[in-house]
Formats: sequence, structure tokens, C-alpha cells
Amino acid sequence: MRLDHLSYAASPEGLVGTAKRIGYLLGQDFEDGGVHPRFGTRNYTLPLRGGLYLEVVEALDHPASDKAPYGQAVKARSEAGGGWLGWVVSVDDITTVERRLGRGSVHGNRHKPDGRELLWRQIGVNDLLVDPQLPYFIQWESAPELHPGNAGSDVTLTGLEISGDPQRVRDYLGEQLMDRVDPWTGKPAENVEVKWVAEHGTPGLLAANFSTPNGLVRI
Repeated sequence: MRLDHLSYAASPEGLVGTAKRIGYLLGQDFEDGGVHPRFGTRNYTLPLRGGLYLEVVEALDHPASDKAPYGQAVKARSEAGGGWLGWVVSVDDITTVERRLGRGSVHGNRHKPDGRELLWRQIGVNDLLVDPQLPYFIQWESAPELHPGNAGSDVTLTGLEISGDPQRVRDYLGEQLMDRVDPWTGKPAENVEVKWVAEHGTPGLLAANFSTPNGLVRI
């Protein structure tokens, strides 16, 4: 189990505008990630050092965004002004999470503009809807080289600020997160510091801190 990516719901400026604004702050451009037809959403992605990535996502005017929990979560966050939707951890065998949570995962897919298709299974979005401090789980079924975090990057995620109860999150995860490995060097990537902000009224991911060629950036 390891941190896989962060998800940011588009603000009223829209998907492209939000991606451009955050990309400008980080000094790196997002790329069009394509449509998630099962969820009624679309994303732009930006790779981060260490095999992670950041996505900006918006709900489409499509029935799937009203029916699928992920589409519902994205739409609700965007309608509230946009911002951090949550954090996602990857697992090698999602059936272990299915057994622990007592329900099955759902399949996800999207076609990139170049025609390549990404495939995965995910579970836990319903829990995120109820308790936004919780991550959801993903198991990639595509070839590793297609992972959105496998492109080169000069941007490093250095820290997360989460409002909530760390013990609640540990119990939900069922195990500790593994150290990430930089795919380019094979060495452990920099650790991501997690700061728990218990006094904040609303649980969830409050901010992410990045090291960029232009200095430290907090979003």
C-alpha cells in the first residue's frame, strides 16, 4: 500500500482554468487525462517526483455523474467552490480491501488523448463521501508505464495537512503506508510529512505542500 495521487475538484473557473492556475503555481503544465465514462468525470493530470501524480477533476453534464459515487463526490466539491477532494492509496490486491470493507470494488477506465486506455479498480469513495478525511483505494490494471506518475517531474510532494483523527485513518487503512520508490533512481523518494489538524471543523485534506524549482508552494 502506498500513496498514489491527490485529487482536486475544479473550481468555478472550470477544469482547464483550475489546471492552468495550479500548474502555474507549481511551474509545470498539466496534461489532458481524458474522460472517465463510468463516473461522468474528466481530469487533467500532473506527474510528481516519486511516481505520484496530482489530478484536477470535474463532473460532466452526464447521468453517470449523478449515479456514480465518484461523480457525486466531485460534483459536490465543485459546487461548494472546488478544492481538495481527497487522497488515494494504491494496493497490489484490492480483494483484501473488499473483504475488510465487506463490499466489492468498481471498475474504472479512461482513454488518454493519444488513444491509450488506463484501467483500474477502486473502492472507498462512499466512505470518503461520509468522512472526507479517509482516502479511497485503487488497484491499477494497466501496464506500469502508463501510470500518470511515471513521467518526469521537478515537483515533489513534501507534505499533507489533513483535518481529522489519525487513528481513525490508520484503522481504515488496515496497515501502514509503504515508503515510495522513485521510479527513475530506484531509491526511496522523499517522505511526505502528514500534519494532522485536529482543531479544524471540517475533516478532510486541507492543503498539500510541494517543492518546486521556484521554491516551496502550498496549495
